[in-house]
Amino acid sequence: METLVVDHPLVAHKLTVLRDVGTDSPTFRRLADELVTLLAYEATRHVRVTEWSVQTPVAPAKGVRLAQPCPLVVPILRAGLGMLEGMTRLLPTAEVGFLGMIRNESTLQAETYATRLPDDLSGRQVYVVDPMLATGGTLAAAIQFLFDRGADDVTALCLLAAPEGIAYMDQVFNGSGKPIRLVTAALDERLNEHGYIVPGLGDAGDRLYGVV
Repeated sequence: METLVVDHPLVAHKLTVLRDVGTDSPTFRRLADELVTLLAYEATRHVRVTEWSVQTPVAPAKGVRLAQPCPLVVPILRAGLGMLEGMTRLLPTAEVGFLGMIRNESTLQAETYATRLPDDLSGRQVYVVDPMLATGGTLAAAIQFLFDRGADDVTALCLLAAPEGIAYMDQVFNGSGKPIRLVTAALDERLNEHGYIVPGLGDAGDRLYGVV
């Protein structure tokens, strides 16, 4: 898995405010949205394009446009919803699918409880958005689900990542032969005994939407 930690002062500034326990939910949502757009700029560096020509007011010009089939953006419910608008702002023509996943407390494995995706993703570039890459179990299961439906190129956008999660992803997809990229605002120190990223920013879903 190719990992990119975006090194930019605006990214660092917004992330610092997101980490602050005193940041309220409305501010958290706004900053997460802005931060995702900055990450999306880097995440779409490999988006597929085709040559396209236009007529300017002066002369013809060669350029590009997004290739077909169009990219697919998939937020992992529920916290990933807080990243959706920031992503589609940069990719307004992308289609959007939804994937609901939850950890089975008996097996500790991620299980799918809701999907709204095409049955056939053959030839599709997919952008998965989920705020935290902690243990890696949920993101790995989500990416495998997309590969099983035919996706051939997946990029994950996360606000934060832990070394343990990256190591797990590398282990699961070692030798898969399919492009997998991770774009994140920061690689934090570690996971604590409860599986939270340290120093992290707490539970992203609760901070986005409150405790429900």
